[in-house]
Amino acid sequence: MITDTEGIVLRQVKTLNGRRMLLLFSRKFGKISVGTSLTEGGKNKSALAVRPFTYGRYELFKSRDSYSFNSGQVIRSFYSLGEDLDKYAAASYVLELTEKLLAEDLPQPRMFSLLLEFLEELEKRSSKHGTLVMAYVVKALDIMGTMPQLSECCICGGKEAHRFFSIPDGGMICESCAANRGNEPLIYDTNFGIVNILKYFQKEKLGTFEKIALDESILKKLQTIMKEYMAYHLDIGRLKSEDFLAQ
Repeated sequence: MITDTEGIVLRQVKTLNGRRMLLLFSRKFGKISVGTSLTEGGKNKSALAVRPFTYGRYELFKSRDSYSFNSGQVIRSFYSLGEDLDKYAAASYVLELTEKLLAEDLPQPRMFSLLLEFLEELEKRSSKHGTLVMAYVVKALDIMGTMPQLSECCICGGKEAHRFFSIPDGGMICESCAANRGNEPLIYDTNFGIVNILKYFQKEKLGTFEKIALDESILKKLQTIMKEYMAYHLDIGRLKSEDFLAQ
């Protein structure tokens, strides 16, 4: 069956006999693997459409359990992100994280729109990309239904005095419950306003952060907490692209 869909190329993998496998985040089908013999070094329109960081329209042959690439056309290329090391690192991290968050063959239109918005905003941003990446992480977790609990204590349900973030409990806990836990290594003191920051990231569009940058020390604390949270609850460990991610 011939079908078509908009999509964002997450990555390419070389396979046997000169073929490649595209990991495509498609608007219609979600995350899918697409076989192709094209390489990104080609000069025709279809070859340009298989590059990572490309938003395009793809004609695919869909069999019962696989997809093959027929043709593609670039709608918008974000390939220029590769010309700036910091932007490339930020985009690579977000694409790799998105790949980990998505299930195969499950449409996620809100995530698709969020990723496209992120690439557009990253292209415009001049520095301090870590704030935009953190906003994306928070909004992605919210869309996927895996956001930490922020509005009440995860243990007792209390709505006051939320000063500590507990990784095992999945969100904020009150001082009384934290005291009962002792000195557990995965409980963080968050007297730097984490709840307000995370809620702001949840609420506002990514374009809001174009000229906003978190203090570096606060950003590092947030990165530590959210990475620990995703490792514990989503089994997302250290990503390959993380080593190159600028603060």
